[in-house]
Amino acid sequence: MKLEKLIYPFTAIVGQAMMKKALIANVINPALGGVLILGEKGTAKSTAVRALADLLPLLEVVDGCPFRCNPRVRATLCRICLERLEKGETLPVSKDKMRVVDLPISATEDRLVGTLDLEHALKKGEKKFEPGILAAANRSILYVDEVNLLDDHLVDILLDAAAMGVNTVEREGVSYSHPASFVLVGTMNPEEGNLRPQLLDRFGLAVEVRGEDAVEQRMEIVKRRLAYEKDPRAFAAAYAPAQQALAEKIAAAGAMLSEVTYSEQIIALIAEIAIELGVDGHRADITMLKTAIVLAAMEGRKEVKGADVAEAAAFVLPHRMKRKPFAAEQLDLSLVQERVKAYVKRGGH
Repeated sequence: MKLEKLIYPFTAIVGQAMMKKALIANVINPALGGVLILGEKGTAKSTAVRALADLLPLLEVVDGCPFRCNPRVRATLCRICLERLEKGETLPVSKDKMRVVDLPISATEDRLVGTLDLEHALKKGEKKFEPGILAAANRSILYVDEVNLLDDHLVDILLDAAAMGVNTVEREGVSYSHPASFVLVGTMNPEEGNLRPQLLDRFGLAVEVRGEDAVEQRMEIVKRRLAYEKDPRAFAAAYAPAQQALAEKIAAAGAMLSEVTYSEQIIALIAEIAIELGVDGHRADITMLKTAIVLAAMEGRKEVKGADVAEAAAFVLPHRMKRKPFAAEQLDLSLVQERVKAYVKRGGH
């Protein structure tokens, strides 16, 4: 009999508020483009990712589908499920947990995107596809530890799939596409090498994590970990009310996301901040607004405020700064605050 392994509760993680908020924001709106977590080992990065997935509600999936398609959204169905519908079948529905799919840095392109059997296609006149990691990650979290050590070509493929929500494999004139909508979480230690600026820009949010430097916080981390190892079930039960409250907050924010509004002045504020800080391109502006919308929804508000933009800037801008990403002097949050104060003086809120 296989023993059930209880996941460490998300709400039991001490500190790391920005990392936790960035992860939550991305599951509320996967269109944010994922999150890059920078920092040393042993700062609860992988624990937080797996704990968050365990916190989320079960997904409705097409039973037996290798891509775990959503049976309620025809536009996102794979070709296998569409063919079954066209034959008049009723798609069988089951429920499954959101997964955390790991991408090892040793992965090959075929392992990532899947493989096409060309011989089968030529002989039988039909496509035979062996799903890869991107297929397994559909409607789940794709976790890439030490993403900076991954081959640049694979990172490009990964980020393209994350942006499009579709994975397309082409071999010798034969192509196959399938849904690949996932929350991308990458981690790295900048001391071991960086990503190219073009790739950094493709991650929606980024946060830097460090070990706690307060004695009380470090003591609490040790005590909670030992309590969890001693009796995981009792430990999980103690945090069940907090877990339930957070799960309800995430669900409520996701439900009201489409109702959150923003003014022309908010867009102008975002543009001013991007110009003031010398951010290249326009992806940062778009992501800042999307993030501010999520942050407002997380607070139960249906209108974006200047404070949401200021908080969003801290997630969206650090890895997009010129020259030295993540160097403290490259992102002066006081400049952001000055712009927000000026916005309020002009009548904003």
